[in-house]
Amino acid sequence: MPPLAQKAIRADVHLEILTGCPASHSPNLGFGRSKPEWESDTMTGTLITSEVDFEAAGKHSGFLRVPHSVHRSAYGWLPVPVVSIRNGDGPTLVLTGGTHGDEYEGQIAISNLARDLAPDEICGRVILLPMLNAPAAEAGLRTSPVDGGNLNRLLPGDARGGPTEMIAHYVEDVLMPMADYAVDLHSGGSSLFYPPTLLRGEGHGADERAALLGMQAAFDLPFAWVFTSGGGRQSTARTVMGAANRHGVVTVMAELGGAGVVTPDILARTERGLRRVLHALGMLPDYVPDQAQGTRELNVHGSIYAYDKGVFEPLKAIGDDVMEGDIVGRIHHPQTPVMAPTEIVSPYTGIVLCQRALAQVVRGDAVFQIAADGKSDQS
Repeated sequence: MPPLAQKAIRADVHLEILTGCPASHSPNLGFGRSKPEWESDTMTGTLITSEVDFEAAGKHSGFLRVPHSVHRSAYGWLPVPVVSIRNGDGPTLVLTGGTHGDEYEGQIAISNLARDLAPDEICGRVILLPMLNAPAAEAGLRTSPVDGGNLNRLLPGDARGGPTEMIAHYVEDVLMPMADYAVDLHSGGSSLFYPPTLLRGEGHGADERAALLGMQAAFDLPFAWVFTSGGGRQSTARTVMGAANRHGVVTVMAELGGAGVVTPDILARTERGLRRVLHALGMLPDYVPDQAQGTRELNVHGSIYAYDKGVFEPLKAIGDDVMEGDIVGRIHHPQTPVMAPTEIVSPYTGIVLCQRALAQVVRGDAVFQIAADGKSDQS
């Protein structure tokens, strides 16, 4: 049985004969969601309609229709691609990519999984949205060209707001109430670059902490950024992860490369990680995971910012050690060739987790993110 699926199979194992999945394949680790009564589909108020029946068995693909009335299309809608794969009993996992439109590994990995997974391979339900902010993803932009919305800063959204707010509301009030687990895939986008890094909270209680550690171990990325505060049902985060937390969903996200490109090695690790997570949750029982490579847990100290306009020259690379007071970069001023470069000094001691991918900077641009070995989960 997969490593997270430790509950005993109930007496109604006849479902395994019918579907290939035992009725209690959902591990849940005792982390019951106790869904509030107000989380009913009839009370969401969403104006978005789904072409996909999430309750139907098998694989179904279509679009979420986001109403959008404009001059060229009075009764139009914006299409958000969605695939639902359901078989037998088991947990529901929501996979999202393209929350920011210029982040690509997640969009490809989720699309590949949607195409490759057959219903009879899984136990439970997987809901896949590779281009969650579809207008931004189609344009290759962090934010939506339709209304300027940054989807991952707009949760819980507004059912009667602009298109991005409506998508945010759908995530918050329709998708997350269906989910037991959620994975939101990101990257550094056009302006930043991350090594493959899982992000998670510490967990509110022993059961949630164990489930988060299990998902981290299964994803098996080189780094894990562990938040030391926030999370839980009282989360105020305006992110997809915040929405999941508010609904009692066990959730992780990942930063996977960036710089506006697809990095083949990172894409491969992403696809591997998703299948390992599905297996660990008891949802892909016949998958045989390879040997884990291990994850280094980090807590983030903060970002280092440019204070001048110019051309950024990094003096450190991702994974390099940094001491407080180190000169980590220079900003050159080619418009004034005789002017000396501005030195960038680190206020932190740790390692470089993230680096700016663009050379041109203005005051306020983040050029590095510094983290140190984590102290969470050790008590």
